[in-house]
Amino acid sequence: MRAAGYEPRPAVLFRLFNTRYTGRSVTFQSASRWLGGRSIPEQDKLQVLADLFGIEPAQLRYGNGNRTRLAEQRMAWATGVGTRELEVIEAFLTLPIRQRELVGELVQALAVKA
Repeated sequence: MRAAGYEPRPAVLFRLFNTRYTGRSVTFQSASRWLGGRSIPEQDKLQVLADLFGIEPAQLRYGNGNRTRLAEQRMAWATGVGTRELEVIEAFLTLPIRQRELVGELVQALAVKA
C-alpha cells in the first residue's frame, strides 16, 4: 500500500477496496485480517486489490521474496535407456497428437508380438 501511495491501515484499505469492488462489500475486520496476514482474500478480491495497487495478484498471495521454485520430480529411467531412446522420446513429444496416437498404437502392436 505504501508503494502505491496509501497508508497501510485497515480503515484506508476498507474504504479503497469497497469503492472499487462491485460485489458485496467487505467488512473493516476483513481488511484488518488481510493487512495483518491472518487471512487471504478470495481470488476476485485479490484481482481488485492488485489492480488498485498496480501489482500482480500472485505477488499479493505469495509475496515477492526470493523463494526457491518447486520443480516436478523427474522419474528415473529404467536401466538400458540410452541416448538413442531419449532422442526418440523427445522427437515423439514434438509430434502432433494424432501422430502420437498412431505411434502409440504401433508400439503396442509390436510389444504384443515380441
